[in-house]
Amino acid sequence: MKLGKLAVLTLSLSLAGGTSAAPTTVSGSTALALAGVVAPYSLLPSAEKKAVAALFEGNSKIGYAKKIAVTADKIVCRTSNVDITARSCELTFKTTTRSLKGRKANEIYATEVMAGVPSDGAAGSIFEALSKLSCTLDPKVIKENAGGGADCTFEPGN
Repeated sequence: MKLGKLAVLTLSLSLAGGTSAAPTTVSGSTALALAGVVAPYSLLPSAEKKAVAALFEGNSKIGYAKKIAVTADKIVCRTSNVDITARSCELTFKTTTRSLKGRKANEIYATEVMAGVPSDGAAGSIFEALSKLSCTLDPKVIKENAGGGADCTFEPGN
């Protein structure tokens, strides 16, 4: 009996301490928005960046037909409720990090909020962070205007 309780306790503790945030999935307009604000800073080829920009600007009838994968290893955005002018984001793509401030950072921060990334904060700072972002855009499906063709997964937090 004691061995059974010990095994349950050990399993519970290992699960509580060893798990990371569960992946989150978003689709449709939210996924397109998330891919749309991240793609300009990503490692995508310019043709794919232009295709994502056109889709995000409302042009579903683009000449690009291949699926587009927008990925980021980590995105951490910060605002402040003390210094209300402070807005920044750091986007990490493999070994490349892009730092943004102001309006560009605010676009990414707000889109993370829209995608359901939970906020975290301390000492006047509010953070939105995610890791392992993977978005897939299918221009053929998006062109059908039926709400599909854009899907993203990510892990909340960093």
